[in-house]
Amino acid sequence: MLSEHYTLAAAIGFLLTILSFLIVSKSQQKIVYHRLSSWTSFKRPTSSSITPPRSVSPDKKAPVNAPPPADYKDIFPPWRRESLSIARGDKCLDAGSEIPESLVSERLIPFTADYRICKSPASTYTPMGISLAEVASLGDFTDYAELSGVPLPEPYQDFKIETALPRPYRPLRWGYHQTMSLNRLQTDWWLEVEKSYAERIKERKELFDKNGSMVLDYLPGSELGCKEVMEMALQFLCARYPQYFSLSNSEDQGYVFHNGILHNQTIIRDMHPLHVLLENVPEDFAVMIRNPDDGYYYFRAGIMCSSLGWTVASKLGMQLKEIHSPIPDYKEKMEFSMDRYFSKLPTARPIQRGSWGLEVDTPLFMPPGDPHEKYREAQFPETELPLSRIHLRVDWQTLRRLPLSGAIIFNFKALFTPVEDFR
Repeated sequence: MLSEHYTLAAAIGFLLTILSFLIVSKSQQKIVYHRLSSWTSFKRPTSSSITPPRSVSPDKKAPVNAPPPADYKDIFPPWRRESLSIARGDKCLDAGSEIPESLVSERLIPFTADYRICKSPASTYTPMGISLAEVASLGDFTDYAELSGVPLPEPYQDFKIETALPRPYRPLRWGYHQTMSLNRLQTDWWLEVEKSYAERIKERKELFDKNGSMVLDYLPGSELGCKEVMEMALQFLCARYPQYFSLSNSEDQGYVFHNGILHNQTIIRDMHPLHVLLENVPEDFAVMIRNPDDGYYYFRAGIMCSSLGWTVASKLGMQLKEIHSPIPDYKEKMEFSMDRYFSKLPTARPIQRGSWGLEVDTPLFMPPGDPHEKYREAQFPETELPLSRIHLRVDWQTLRRLPLSGAIIFNFKALFTPVEDFR
């Protein structure tokens, strides 16, 4: 009988506890629940380990975590049509008016077409939603700063070519992780000139004379992108270093680039845009064009005098993922992110990144099979390979979208610092 009274009392106590629990606030409920849980002897202990449980056997590889291939055919980069009217005013047909994406998608310029000779230019569009008639109305050396949203650089008034040194790029980190490593571009430093300018231009021209299409080539459909990056590069040099570079325009010659360091001039219309860059800009450029058939980006033109283990000829025409296929973990960790980033990169947000390594001497261009590769295949005693020959090589890269063609431009420059210079 006594045990029945105890059982009844326990039951009543439990019911009162439940009723109290239901009428208190949520925060008070959590406190009560926590205390009840701590009293319960059969509660499963919580692990403090942050290591997830093993889901695969040790002799099997973990599954690839990269998302499946995405469909970018109907994804366009951010447009800046509103800048057309400011760039050239009344000369732009329907400047700034809204164009439906569905219309642009139906009437995109074909992948291999030359924008200058396309039929129906008023109704044929670039991926930036700009018609070829609007492109033509802008003319040469238009206001790319307005079109892109990236201002021209401030003039470097105190710059002297005789004593100028390159900035000491140091993209070093203690821990190694394969990532995109992107930072916003310091736009005043997109292109850089220093005291080795004339020597570098000479070296690059000699590399082209010797190697031809291994360092410079272009495919059909890249005409507008090549023109844009050349004109933007020359505008940049004239704005940044006005004491050394300038542009003039006349009826008989058209636009002429005047180079006060090399003491020569380049008639723009007389040569391909990439050759204009070869003659005047000691940096590399790769032109990536959007393919309307799949929305992915392909390497369609470039000048590359500082590549290691590859050439323009070996990569031209490839999709982004094909170019980077030799990179460890690219497919698993970076392919999806890179493709998505390319599809959405705005013109107003150029970025920069750097990669580095140790190099014997200062080889600028090293194609596959180059004799210099022997230094990568073995270790050498200091009697054969003194420390004085070892350099830190930094490949500084920028990435930006062009405002008319929608092409994405990789820009590279190689910088060498003797290891003995470091403390």
